[in-house]
Amino acid sequence: MTTTKLTTSETLTRFYAAETAYIAAGGPGRAGFEEIAACLDPQVVLHQAPGLPYAGDWHGPEGIERFMAVMGEAWQSVEFLDQHRIIDGPDVVVTSRVRFVARASGRVLESRMVQLMSVRDGKITEIRPFYWDPAAVTTALQDP
Repeated sequence: MTTTKLTTSETLTRFYAAETAYIAAGGPGRAGFEEIAACLDPQVVLHQAPGLPYAGDWHGPEGIERFMAVMGEAWQSVEFLDQHRIIDGPDVVVTSRVRFVARASGRVLESRMVQLMSVRDGKITEIRPFYWDPAAVTTALQDP
């Protein structure tokens, strides 16, 4: 059996679609993580900034799965809108207008996000998101 390596653009398209579906389904036990994992390098690292409810470094597909579980508990939906990608070899800059809906409060947060990513051999090796207003993320997730 042969496998075809995805282009960077195809990997990102697949990753964002899988992430959106996983969050909407509520995370673990409700939707498979396999589609997300298929986009990840075994050594992938996600760096979430201090001050966010899900801050820290999340290592490997297992770490990303734990992170996605936290995101699935926090957010009812995450939509990446008006997304633009700049791809330069393995380095990627993704700019998005993002619409979050908090699971507990129902609050809607529309904001901007920039993600610096690395993709090698059709697999994501690093993700470093920057939220325009991290305090708004925390506020949206607070009890009503």
